[in-house]
Amino acid sequence: MIAEIITIGDELLIGQVIDTNSAWMATKLNEHGIGVKQITSISDNREHILTTLKEASQRANLILITGGLGPTKDDITKTTLCEYFSTGLVFSEIAYKGVSRLFRNRGLTVTDLNRQQAMVPENCTVIPNSNGTAPGMWFQKDEIIYVSMPGVPFEMKAMMENEVLPRLAGKSNYSIIHRTILTEGIGESFLAAKIASWENNLPSEIKLAYLPQPGMVRLRLTAKGTDKLILEKELKDSVDELFKLAGEYIFGEGEETLQNITGQLLKKYGKTLATAESCTGGYLAHLITSISGSSEYFKGSVIAYANEIKERMLGVEPETLAKHGAVSEETVKQMAEGIRSKFKVDYAVATSGIAGPTGGSPEKPVGTTWIAIASPSGTIAKKFMLGDHRERNIQRAAISALSLLRKKILEDFEK
Repeated sequence: MIAEIITIGDELLIGQVIDTNSAWMATKLNEHGIGVKQITSISDNREHILTTLKEASQRANLILITGGLGPTKDDITKTTLCEYFSTGLVFSEIAYKGVSRLFRNRGLTVTDLNRQQAMVPENCTVIPNSNGTAPGMWFQKDEIIYVSMPGVPFEMKAMMENEVLPRLAGKSNYSIIHRTILTEGIGESFLAAKIASWENNLPSEIKLAYLPQPGMVRLRLTAKGTDKLILEKELKDSVDELFKLAGEYIFGEGEETLQNITGQLLKKYGKTLATAESCTGGYLAHLITSISGSSEYFKGSVIAYANEIKERMLGVEPETLAKHGAVSEETVKQMAEGIRSKFKVDYAVATSGIAGPTGGSPEKPVGTTWIAIASPSGTIAKKFMLGDHRERNIQRAAISALSLLRKKILEDFEK
């Protein structure tokens, strides 16, 4: 079964509302072995809706529509569907019971405008809406299933999970399985070259996609076929081979994050952490504290942007700054050691760099970044050349710092 998703609403096209429905629906459909051929956002326009439905029917046999089902005049999806399916609106007792129940639970009286929500195309099957007044509608025409749902995310999600997906169960004997491997410390092109022979020899049922983002590259393997057990084995074998080739760059899988993985290591070994940040401006601490339970191991941070703060708060020697500058191995090491001593923690991370777009020099161009880790086993520092985009440099520096910390903890405890 091949699906197409159509979202309707002018608010989507002017950027007032971000379409999160499509991504969520695509994920759920994949879990049920239903591939998505295309996702389209269109305006609240009769001709546009009719044309899009016709085109979608030539590509897919399951068409999911969200939006345009409210009680006001600008919501025209229902009447346009009547035109598309050559039918008229009729009053639905099932739909009206849902509207009445919702208003009654809120202590309100159903208005004539809201009563119109119970008017549905005559040839549809009503799908109850447990969280709103607009019912969903299920149509079937020429072996194609059309499902129209509200655009409000929590209404649509409940309808999909409770009604639509159970009705689709068994209609696809296909399996779609994804595994996403997370890498850091190697660029996309270098990674592609390193694993080229492995990629060329993947089973025909498995496709590979490179998904780069600041500081890391995700490798998504997608297996499609009718035998789920065989697909799972092929995926496992392929991932095992990938680890042999690029294991030094792999830090996790799926929705894992470096901040979560590093936090778990600190919790596992009962160690504490603090940060001293210059170029990352607190972004590193933000990532660390975005994890629930991080207070167990993270003690705090100093954002030492100015040299006087590096000296006064972290104990960086004025001579070090005068001789080597703020962006240097010597300075970042003293920053890490200073915050470790001041906060009495096991591990400390320090960052200092030129985020840009100004401030660079021939000796230290924009993107030059030093990161240090201070620990009971000593202090290490590494230089990174990150690029010339300020926001990406901050993100990449924080990710690189977490990666360096993770590797240091593993080196200390899992040799």
